Amino acid sequence: MSDSSRDSVEGAGWGAPELGTYKRLMPSKVEKISWLNPKMLWAARNGVLASWFGDPTGRTRSRWVAQRTAAGASADKVIRRDDPDRFSFLVIGDTGEGDDPQYAVVPGFLKAGQDTSFAVLASDVIYPVGSADDYGTKFFRPYQDYQAPIYAIPGNHDWYEDLGAFMRVFCDDAPPLAPEPAPRPLSRARLRSLLWHRPRRNDGRRLAEARKLRSGQAQQAVQPGPYWAIDAGPVRIIGIDTGLLGTIDAEQGAWLREVSKDPRPKILITGSPLYVDGEHHPCTIEGGGTVDEIVRDPAHRYVAAIGGDIHNYQRYPVRVDGRTIQYVVAGGGGAFMHATHTIKRVDIADVTEKEFRCYPLRGDSLAFYSKLYGRRLHLRRFFTLTEAEAAAVVAERLGIPLTRAQQTTTRITWRTRLVASLLGAGRRPGRFRLPVRKIYTQLFSPSSATYSPPFFKCFLRLDVTPETVRLRCYAATGNRAQEVDPPVEDEVTIPLH
Repeated sequence: MSDSSRDSVEGAGWGAPELGTYKRLMPSKVEKISWLNPKMLWAARNGVLASWFGDPTGRTRSRWVAQRTAAGASADKVIRRDDPDRFSFLVIGDTGEGDDPQYAVVPGFLKAGQDTSFAVLASDVIYPVGSADDYGTKFFRPYQDYQAPIYAIPGNHDWYEDLGAFMRVFCDDAPPLAPEPAPRPLSRARLRSLLWHRPRRNDGRRLAEARKLRSGQAQQAVQPGPYWAIDAGPVRIIGIDTGLLGTIDAEQGAWLREVSKDPRPKILITGSPLYVDGEHHPCTIEGGGTVDEIVRDPAHRYVAAIGGDIHNYQRYPVRVDGRTIQYVVAGGGGAFMHATHTIKRVDIADVTEKEFRCYPLRGDSLAFYSKLYGRRLHLRRFFTLTEAEAAAVVAERLGIPLTRAQQTTTRITWRTRLVASLLGAGRRPGRFRLPVRKIYTQLFSPSSATYSPPFFKCFLRLDVTPETVRLRCYAATGNRAQEVDPPVEDEVTIPLH
């Protein structure tokens, strides 16, 4: 097995001598997404409008579900597969930017997943707004050689055009919804409707041609709607749709409670992680209760809850009533990297730094962003930190040992500390700090796409037996060494009984 980032600098992808082969898979022309582009932000405005003027997602979702049920989809939304008691599947989140970071994941994804039964895309299949004509280069092309079905749950970006393209691709070419009656004049809903982003006219004209890239019989998957359950071997996998604002409606909540009563062990896949960045986000259900209350109920037998949306990997083994539930963030499948160095020292739900895992390592994350902003601000000599400097200053700020096995302590200077502060590096709880982290994560991080390795992308492989689920996080850096032998950055065996 090759080195991981926890073993060596080379295992992290720094200073690799050979670029990966992923560029051969890419189209000749690639759209560059920048979240500081006003045009891009304006196109993706529906999330802001929903938070200001009321969120219509639940009502729209209910109409999609009713339409699919009327067309013959299973009323209980359960996909019943014939997998044996021992099988494997992949989970990959937040994939669809269609550029170097997405395609850099593909060689390792195919290698590690060649014997898997299916894959699940967890959140944000297509950026920036889920358009149908983007599926060619951002879904069908990158995964054309994956010879198994792919199921998906939508993320907020897939909802920016009311989920129409997602339903066409994953739900048996669902026809468009009939328009709703016009809202009352001068109402908040009317103002929202006037500003609402909608699909371009004739969007999807290239979709039929794109489908040919994944037209094999073994690749086909039809799901009953934007949320579903899969019965596979000894487990039930449940995917929920958290819409634009990271919540679920009352109808979906009632369904989730019902399908959770099944006696099999369960794995939740969600577009909004329940533990992330050292914080608990239980996910509100309209009308009362939370998703995490359902997950924690011992009668429901959940063993893991995996969420996308945040573009890195994190794992929190939380003890609940004498058992452990693995809460995982798995959104590193292709979009720009959300920083991990901004995560404060973890101490939540009895999970401490000793049990917490993340990828990239915080030091690698800080070094990555220092190089990125050194280039952008033309201040390379000041901003750029070596991997050793970044790891050392993170360890100092958090009060933790160095994470990489081969690493030794390096001298920490005032410049190193200043750059770490400016880039929002986390601190120990209770320590005074300026509100840099909030400014950093809200303003700088969302624009931070990059097109040269290491990308610090990842995906999950889950191997299921009647007794256990083995969960592994594989890294993809964009370098040849990690393509040939994708390193395992984290691994945990989860008992099912």
